[in-house]
Amino acid sequence: MAEEIKETEDAKILIVEDDKDISAVVQLLLSHSGYEVVSVYDGPGALMKMDDSIDLVLLDVMLPGMSGLDVCKEIRREYNTPILFLTAKSSDSDKAEGLLAGGDDYLIKPFSEIELLARVKAIMRRYQVYRGKPEISGETYLVARGLKVSEQFNAVWKNGIEIDLTDIEYRMLKLLMQNKNRIFPIKTIYENIWDEPYFYSSNNTVMVHIRKLRKKIEDDPQNPSYIRTEWGRGYKFVG
Repeated sequence: MAEEIKETEDAKILIVEDDKDISAVVQLLLSHSGYEVVSVYDGPGALMKMDDSIDLVLLDVMLPGMSGLDVCKEIRREYNTPILFLTAKSSDSDKAEGLLAGGDDYLIKPFSEIELLARVKAIMRRYQVYRGKPEISGETYLVARGLKVSEQFNAVWKNGIEIDLTDIEYRMLKLLMQNKNRIFPIKTIYENIWDEPYFYSSNNTVMVHIRKLRKKIEDDPQNPSYIRTEWGRGYKFVG
């Protein structure tokens, strides 16, 4: 595995898009922006190309044979690499389905070149998963009732067992744990984690990721003891 965090301009992006015209345009745009780009046109091809060198996956939802949702689930079995869904489906339920499958974000087709580049750059800025996790002098941890979270890298343990979190899940947990018992409105969480302006539709994005995070850290996700919902106000981590 790589042993250092890549700078954004050196990042490698995997495009999974069956429309070859769209794929060519996206590849050209990203290549001109300094990214290394690999393009495939179906799910099996994506899984064959996926490895630790990939820093971001742009994944079409509607692929022939194997859907983008299934590809995402397969990737998530082994990798925490950010996944940006490219989709023509814009309903909240469609977006939630993609996030629950393991996606980090979504971009609705048709999208502008400026919009795509802005979203890619935002995700790459957020992507600070440390590869290899060697012992680092001065590394600090957040600890609460069996949970241990590195403040420097995406490394989380519960009762001594390491838990695999996506970058979004890790940053969300760290934010809440660094501010134990403080209630965070959904708007504040979204602006802190996604580093983008908040819109009402962002509520669903935050709620889905909270649900996914609870499934990984809570003994009983239906009755959470770590991340509590304060109805009408937001979420808080109970220390």
